[in-house]
Amino acid sequence: MFKPLALALMLSCSLAQAAEPELLADMPLTYLEQAEADTRDQPLVIFLHGYGSNEEDLFGIRESLPQNYTVLSVRGRLELSSGGYQWFHKRTDSAQYDGNSDDLKLSAEAVTDFIQRVTAKYHTQPDKVFLVGFSQGAMMTYEVALRHPQVLHGIAALSGRLLPLVRTEVKPQSSYRRLGVFIGHGTADPQVPYAGATDALAYLKSLSIEPQFHSYPGVVHTISATEVTDLANWIATSLKP
Repeated sequence: MFKPLALALMLSCSLAQAAEPELLADMPLTYLEQAEADTRDQPLVIFLHGYGSNEEDLFGIRESLPQNYTVLSVRGRLELSSGGYQWFHKRTDSAQYDGNSDDLKLSAEAVTDFIQRVTAKYHTQPDKVFLVGFSQGAMMTYEVALRHPQVLHGIAALSGRLLPLVRTEVKPQSSYRRLGVFIGHGTADPQVPYAGATDALAYLKSLSIEPQFHSYPGVVHTISATEVTDLANWIATSLKP
């Protein structure tokens, strides 16, 4: 899985003129921040990048979100020899993309802890928190939301799939009914096949979760400008009473 390299070309050129964001290390996970002076009770959007990338990869999406949103982009827990990062090691004994079970649990715990810490830091509420992931990051959004739905309002899984481990360890619960889910996937994705999105949709519905599903014909393993717009609209709609 690769980071969405084309994303920068699809977003507003104003990003190039923006001030360099600050890299923060006041939490167990390193992250980039965009925040207004007063973040109290404002929406909080947290990005999780894909395999081999870093916290800078999805941060450009903030240009398509309202200025009052607090936006954070988190660096993966595990460093690669190439200098990139990942959330878990891939299992080599599985025909489909799957992750090491210990890595998945540790990263899910780390992201859950991060969400709780930054929710307190920025003085907002769980019902205004959204976790957005691409590829391996999307897989982590499922891990966190299905294990700890109480810490956030919704997740957006972009070009990901729901891994087998979480299926075996979660059961339907009433708190899932309030969980918002956005699934977006390109139909021509060669890294994480489109079937991963439709499979996740069916499974989530079995848990009484009703995702908003978006397919993008001809799009490969990346995030299109249309998907960014759809994502921004979904977050805004999810925040309405």
